Amino acid sequence: MDNHQSSSSTRRKLILGLNCITLGIGYCGGPLISRLYFLHGGQRIWLSSWLACIGWPISFIVLIVGYVFRRKTQGSDTNLFIVTRQEFTSSAALGILVGLAGYLYAWGPAKLPVSTSTIIYAAQLGFTVVFAFLIVKQKLTAYSTNAVVLLMVGAGTLALRADSDRPSGEATKQYVLGFVMTLLAAASTGLALPLLELIYIKAKKTVTYTMVLEIQMILNIFGSAFCTGGMIVNKDFQAISREASQFELGEAKYYLVLVWSAIIWQFSTLGIAGVVQYGSSLLCGILIAFLLPLTELLGVLLYHETFQVTKGLAIFLSLWGFVSYFYGEMKQSQKKKEEDTIPQTEMVQTSPV
Repeated sequence: MDNHQSSSSTRRKLILGLNCITLGIGYCGGPLISRLYFLHGGQRIWLSSWLACIGWPISFIVLIVGYVFRRKTQGSDTNLFIVTRQEFTSSAALGILVGLAGYLYAWGPAKLPVSTSTIIYAAQLGFTVVFAFLIVKQKLTAYSTNAVVLLMVGAGTLALRADSDRPSGEATKQYVLGFVMTLLAAASTGLALPLLELIYIKAKKTVTYTMVLEIQMILNIFGSAFCTGGMIVNKDFQAISREASQFELGEAKYYLVLVWSAIIWQFSTLGIAGVVQYGSSLLCGILIAFLLPLTELLGVLLYHETFQVTKGLAIFLSLWGFVSYFYGEMKQSQKKKEEDTIPQTEMVQTSPV
């Protein structure tokens, strides 16, 4: 029995470790490969946002593999999908918002250095806290309020020194547009996350890895459908072959960048679902906080981006905000455990011998 529990615990840790690596690849690699596309001649923002969603078949393959294993253990009556019609409809509607957020976010890698767009997008935690308070009635604590202020100040610090960070050849108007769009993307994501939590709350059932992945896949399907509409209107599909022939790294590498962009962004989806299920949402947040400066550093090293004192201060404020938020969450979780333990202790003490 002990050997079985030990084996199960080891397997769970291995799966968690694999999902942590997957999340790291997606969270760091996504912005970097998107920036690579724009640095070497790519100009299609709708295409870039479409690539962030279109990798959903990878999630579908994972779900099929999971279904085969579930069928072996639960019998032939096992359903391929476990989401209900209501959950599907809610997720589909939310997917449109996810597609919009993806389009807004794509302006960041298009117009800003990776190290800058990532800091601005980190403000999504602040927006998430505010919208979570309004939508799912999550309590605001001194720690979460402090996090909101610090993240907003961090983004504001960059805004004050925008000209010093602007890439050469980039018009000030385009830089400002990229800054504003990235901030709007952070706000859109901040709105989407509490709405996603609301779907889980209304489901009134145990949230499993399969359910999380199915909902994420639905979000990406409808997000990519939204971006497909944008690409059709903007005539991006017709422009792909022409853009490929003019790509600075060569036509073959152009298509490689597009394919790997879709794959790497999907790693982020798989990683988040896995870390939340096999670890916790707190661990997921801590990992993202850790990956923030790593993405900044990779942007500086790989693309030789400038790194002024202002940017360093913005990173420090962002990390401080993340730490403040998750320290508060940890204290709240610990307090809840203590409150749950007290009644049980009292019951044991007052029980008859």
